[in-house]
Amino acid sequence: MAKESRINEQIQVPEVRLVGPEGEQLGVVNTSEALQRARAQDLDLVEVAPMAAPPVCRIMDFGKFKYITSKREQEARKKQTVIQVKEIKVRPKTEEHDLNTKLKHIRRFLEEGDKVKVTVRFRGRELAYASQSGFEVLKHIVDAIADVAKVESAPKMEGKTMMAIVSPTMHKKKPAAAGEKPQATTAPPAVPKERDAPQAANAPPAQKQEG
Repeated sequence: MAKESRINEQIQVPEVRLVGPEGEQLGVVNTSEALQRARAQDLDLVEVAPMAAPPVCRIMDFGKFKYITSKREQEARKKQTVIQVKEIKVRPKTEEHDLNTKLKHIRRFLEEGDKVKVTVRFRGRELAYASQSGFEVLKHIVDAIADVAKVESAPKMEGKTMMAIVSPTMHKKKPAAAGEKPQATTAPPAVPKERDAPQAANAPPAQKQEG
């Protein structure tokens, strides 16, 4: 259906293919007759397929339809997972204490389902050995979070910085709803004992073993 559907007197074509309120096919009728049928049921005539020949119109409660559609769109937006890219900046010679703190931040972002862009910033003479020192810093960080992350974008230089992007290896776990009990695991059906199992119709008789 078009985003802004034409309804009732807005439909100016001479005839339409009419669909009833329950989805029943009512055939091709004059637009004026289709509108009369809709009015007789205190409903609207809504153009649902304007590009068809002739256009398809349906008899419905347009206000109720818009309300239901709006609610469905809201629910769909709530269920969408928004993945953000967080950024953590480090220096080639970041102190171990500070680096550990940044690693904790990276882990938290990953556990929340976000990607993380790790950037190593260089100044002055540091650029002379940026490719080596930057790679070593990023490799140390990637190795430290290997249990919760994977490399999405390998380390590369961008101007005076070297960056890499890591993403979580597993989705964020949603907490169970209040009062919801974990689902019990269904035990597999018991295998009948040999004496209880029905003999197959075409199975040959068991051979007696000679002792």
